[in-house]
Amino acid sequence: MMEFKPHSTPVETGWIEVIAGCMFSGKTEELIRRLRRAKIAKLNVMIFKPKIDDRYSKLEIVSHSEQSLPSTIIDTPKEILELSKDSQVVGIDEAQFFTPDLVDVCNELANNGKRVIVAGLDQDYRGIPFEPIPQLLAHAEYITKTLAICVNCGNPADKTQRTIKTKDRVVVGASDSYEARCRKCHYIPEEE
Repeated sequence: MMEFKPHSTPVETGWIEVIAGCMFSGKTEELIRRLRRAKIAKLNVMIFKPKIDDRYSKLEIVSHSEQSLPSTIIDTPKEILELSKDSQVVGIDEAQFFTPDLVDVCNELANNGKRVIVAGLDQDYRGIPFEPIPQLLAHAEYITKTLAICVNCGNPADKTQRTIKTKDRVVVGASDSYEARCRKCHYIPEEE
């Protein structure tokens, strides 16, 4: 039998936190809350968002409730590695807009002792898992599932209902294109 011996001094370690849910469930709001607390603790924080997401601001992450924090706009997850070298905490918003190599980037950051906080949609408008969130959930030490309120019946909502017709999986939008729905009220829309 192998004997467990605790370290005499703490070992620096990083970890991954994932905030996942449907649209309008407060994912970015929770990300902002955690990042603000890290800044209050005087930690070096870097925040990233995909270039494609310019709904509310090109230079900030912004929640639907209009909370915001300055961020760095990037095209690919690999850019995070170089840009966050000196940071202790890395925040990443709208993870569903990044390629699957975001998972490797987050693991490398955590392995290098950084706290990595990622927010994104866990399902697309059809209710299908939205990569790379499922893979990030498998690697995360901490997972938060946020719920919205169904606009039809008022029950807890975990689905994103698309209200416009298009075949594209990725359509950047807000209340002009999407609603939060519960399991019963969600349906897969006809596509043109």
